[in-house]
Amino acid sequence: MTFFLKTMISGKMKDLGGGGGGGEEAKTEEGDGKPTAKSTGMTREEFEEYQRQLLEEKIERDNAFTQKKAERATVRLHMRDKYRLPHSDKDEGQIQMAGGDVELPEELAKMVQEDEDEEEANDSFFGTIQNMDFDTIKTKAQETFTEIKQTAEEKCSVM
Repeated sequence: MTFFLKTMISGKMKDLGGGGGGGEEAKTEEGDGKPTAKSTGMTREEFEEYQRQLLEEKIERDNAFTQKKAERATVRLHMRDKYRLPHSDKDEGQIQMAGGDVELPEELAKMVQEDEDEEEANDSFFGTIQNMDFDTIKTKAQETFTEIKQTAEEKCSVM
């Protein structure tokens, strides 16, 4: 942190130096426009440490981003499984880039589990309906209705 603070303060002090020329900046930067140790006001060791820290932070951000992309791909795969949609090679590729072992976040895993439980309960009811013949159900319903109607007519003097 002190290194970062030193860098910020030394940069501000250079700006106060005045002259307004900008010729000094051209001398202290490399030909490709990248800052050098001289242009940032650091020693060579400090500059190398600073560059190393920047690189480590970039790698951490990239890894976190890749992990998030893989988590999203996992969610999409679960949704495709749930609704029986075609799978995407892109999602599987993103999961492989993250190492292949991606887990759903806890809250999402709970939601998926609850949905699966509800589907199992519904599947047991709907599964029995799907296995039945609708013509048979229709005739049974009509027979039951006529029986109830006859019973009601016998018991009710108004009808």
